[in-house]
Amino acid sequence: MSFKILKNNCCGLDVHKTWIFACIGITDSHSRTEYKQARFSSFSKGLKELCDWLAKYNCTDVCMESTGKYWIPVFNILEKNNIWITLSHPKYTKPQKGNKTDRKDAKWICDLYMCGMVKPSFIPPADIRELRVLVRYRYKLTCMVTGEKNRAQNCLTVSNLKPDDVFSDVFGKSSRSITEQILQHPGENFDVAPFVDGRCKTPIEEIQAAVDGAISTEQAVKLRQCLNHIDELEIHKAEIEREIFRLSDKYEEALTLIRTVPGFDKNPMTAIQVLSEEITNRYRRIKARRGHKKAVIAICRMLLTAIWHILTDLKPYTSEGFLEQRPVNESKVLTTSQALNLLKQRGYTIKDDVVPAS
Repeated sequence: MSFKILKNNCCGLDVHKTWIFACIGITDSHSRTEYKQARFSSFSKGLKELCDWLAKYNCTDVCMESTGKYWIPVFNILEKNNIWITLSHPKYTKPQKGNKTDRKDAKWICDLYMCGMVKPSFIPPADIRELRVLVRYRYKLTCMVTGEKNRAQNCLTVSNLKPDDVFSDVFGKSSRSITEQILQHPGENFDVAPFVDGRCKTPIEEIQAAVDGAISTEQAVKLRQCLNHIDELEIHKAEIEREIFRLSDKYEEALTLIRTVPGFDKNPMTAIQVLSEEITNRYRRIKARRGHKKAVIAICRMLLTAIWHILTDLKPYTSEGFLEQRPVNESKVLTTSQALNLLKQRGYTIKDDVVPAS
């Protein structure tokens, strides 16, 4: 079986941590392919040698696997040298079993790419990749803050201190002030009234009863470290957010369009609000049939599709088309109980008719 060669001069790269194996396939007018193979170091010097080697054979078309993080520096340097890189998931370039070597892997990638049998992965521009790195790191910091808050909450729980029963935010202003007083004067009784914000709706007596527990020395040390770490993480997170806003300034026009989507205008750092405004009815319908998790994924996909069209057409979000009136299927007949259950599944609340007094 023969395959049609679509690329007459291309290269396949098998990227490892220390070495990079390269194979160039050059096909002449008689469909005869000659291969050039070489190995390069993954250090910066070796990557420059790889670029020179590709230029020697006039090869500007390269394909490689997305193996861990090792492909990123290779991609960056090749991109700066005006080389077109196709990044593929390893499952699309997996070689056949048996007698497997790194050189054969590079040749296999080259052959697949030469015949147009590699499915490329989407790689955004360099500035978008830089912004994405910071956004993902901010998410990691958020997870770390959440983890430390859970540990701090455990310290309070085992010490029979229950600020979570009387405050909506255990790490809010009032609760944090009381916690600091407990850590500074362990084992001492004190009046909580001076530490409670005037807008707090919980009675002082309930707050006093909730924090009358005793914290041990070991738990106090752990709680202090957790609180200090939370404060440090919040500072780091704020610095990352400032850098994210700086990098995203150039996309203000696109961001303005995206914020026209319901739920995206409430917080500039909000990723996706799948349960907001008129998207909500679709979520409820899918949830009734397939559950919460699949409904969230379906709504996320719908929103991403909408955003893609917004950025492609450069038009703000509109609900026209999706929220249009749909004709009733007259051939489907429901009983009264079935109709009521269907309305309840879609989020409607059924109330009895109010009869006016005569």
